[in-house]
This record gives sequence, structure tokens and C-alpha cells, in this order.
Amino acid sequence: MGEISGVLAAVLSSGLGGTSIGATRYLVGSIDPLAIGSFRFGIGFLLLLPLTVLRGDRWPERGDWAAAIALGILFFALFPILFNASLMFTTAARGALALSTLPLLSLVIGAALGVEALTWRKSVGVVIATAGVAVALLSDLASAPSGAWRGDLLMMAAALCMALYGIWSKPLIRRSGPIGFTTMSMAAGAVCLILLSYVRGSFAPVAGFGAPQWLAAAYLGAFGAALTFYLWAFALERTTPTRVAISVTVNPITASLVGAWLLNEPLRWNLAAGIVAVFAGIWIATTTGRRAQMARAPVSGQV
Repeated sequence: MGEISGVLAAVLSSGLGGTSIGATRYLVGSIDPLAIGSFRFGIGFLLLLPLTVLRGDRWPERGDWAAAIALGILFFALFPILFNASLMFTTAARGALALSTLPLLSLVIGAALGVEALTWRKSVGVVIATAGVAVALLSDLASAPSGAWRGDLLMMAAALCMALYGIWSKPLIRRSGPIGFTTMSMAAGAVCLILLSYVRGSFAPVAGFGAPQWLAAAYLGAFGAALTFYLWAFALERTTPTRVAISVTVNPITASLVGAWLLNEPLRWNLAAGIVAVFAGIWIATTTGRRAQMARAPVSGQV
């Protein structure tokens, strides 16, 4: 049950991440990406902090502070910078497909570091889910600006940051707890983004914010940061990095559905086909085959 709850939490986390793209796309017309990240993770930290204190959750041990801060900068500062920079060169569809290399990177790096076994079932599931993303975005992948490969590489670098965070943070999360670890690491990333935004003068347009902009920023902080990344840490505590990472293929699916609902973007047959492939890939990669179940089952008559 712990494994199942971890996978479900990861899928919900990625689904919420996809809906956050709509709020980000709305705010990007008012303030720059650094300021958006500052609001997202700054508000997320302010929401998680009292929750951590009131629940009496464990914070990372003193010996883990440096690692928690470094991972926070990697995931909550460098990742959004690379993510936003990539979209300056490539399309959202190509960026989503490049980000979907995350489970493959997690699988290969995890196997190389001896964190988890490289199995055929996981490999096939990752390939099918990634292919599902490609099918879902088929109609948007044909057009690409000149030099789009730069954005694709930046997005793959962002996926690498996410993969390393998932692998390296897992033992730290187990020693402290998902809320305490996420709060400390998110604080480190938020401080970096806020300082960069201040130096660049990115907060100047905030003076002209109306209710819609503040609501979008609040949504990003509450759901796009606090809840999304608490669920991500919760999932990493209970299952393998690859099984958590493969859920990121849900992200472009929910982003497309939100775009159709809020922005009247068309829904095509390939999106439905992509949804089926994505969830089939997740099911294959996160479940145990019949042979493995039989091998692990106790032999009749044994004590």
C-alpha cells in the first residue's frame, strides 16, 4: 500500500504541476520568470512552515542541512531558471517532451549509482509513457523556431536537475520527513530566486497587480509549490525515484486539458491517444509482473 500511495501521490503532484502552467502563462505577461518563481516558492515556503511547526514534523538533522540546502538550490532555483530559459528558445510542446526524458534519466542514473535495479518492465513503461507524451503533443511538435535545439538541451538539463534531486533527496527525506525536508529545501531555493529578482528589479511591476494577478500568484504558491512538492517528497519517501519520475508524463496532459478549458485551445484525437499511452506506461513501470510476484510468493509448506 505504501508503494501504491507513493505512485498516486506522484501522479497527483505532476497533475497539479500541469495546472500550474496555466497560472504561469497568465502571470508571464505581467512579471518575469524569476519573479514568478520567487512568488511561487516564497508563498509555498510560508504555507509549509507553520504546517511543519504545528504538526511537530522532524526537520533534517544538522548533519543533513548542507545537503538539504544544496538540493533545494538545485531543484527550487536552478531547475525553474533552466525551465524558463528553455522556453525562450523552443516551443512549449517540445519543452514538455524534453522534460519527459526525466524518468529515463532517473532510471539510468539510479541504476548507475546502485539506487534501484534497471528492469525491462520499468524500461518499457518509461518508453511507452514518453511516447504517449509525443503522441499527445504531435500536432504542436511540427513547428519549431530557429535554434530550438538550444531550448531542448536546456530543458533536458532541467530534467537532469530534477532526476538528481529525486535520487539524492530520497534518503534525506526518509531520515527527516517529507514536509520538514521540503520546507527547508524550498526555503533555500526561494531565497536564491528572491535575491536574483531583487538585483534584477523583477519586482517592480508588482505595484500594478490587480486581484487576478494576486490570485494566480496565490494559486502557484499554495497548489503549484506547497502541495505539489509536498506530494513529490511524500512519493519519494515511499517508492523509487524512477516510479516517481515517470509521473511527470502526466504534466503536459493536464496542461493541455487546462489550456482547452481556460484558453479554449482545441482538443484533438492525439491527446486522447497520448493519455491512454501515458497511463499504460505508468501502470507497466509501477507494477510488478506476474513472474516476479510468483517468485516473491512464499512456497506452500514453508514456515
